[in-house]
Amino acid sequence: MKNFASAYPAKYKVGMWAFVLHRLTGIGVALYLVAHMIVISTAAVSGTLSFDGVMETLRRPWVIALELVLIAAVLYHLLNGFRLLLFDVGVGIRSQKPLFWGLMAAGALTMAFATAALWPLMAG
Repeated sequence: MKNFASAYPAKYKVGMWAFVLHRLTGIGVALYLVAHMIVISTAAVSGTLSFDGVMETLRRPWVIALELVLIAAVLYHLLNGFRLLLFDVGVGIRSQKPLFWGLMAAGALTMAFATAALWPLMAG
């Protein structure tokens, strides 16, 4: 049982959380893209009135808040993927944690700008 102690999420270190979140955000973004294509294409085929109704629903504050979650997932997946790309070419292998946290800080700053840009739409 001692060998499986690191299999419990409470024992995960930064690298394992980066691995798990990278997979989850990849799956989440892929599922979003499928849903997005289905919703938009169905609304477009159904006519102007239906499309306008869908677009009106997509302008609601709670949908815009979900778009912020999507932006965060895409940013995380993008930045962590860039970090992994650097490792593949031999850059930053010995400084994985600082590189991870530096990229996450850049992502947090970008999220702050995205939130500031979308806040007027959420506030109504």
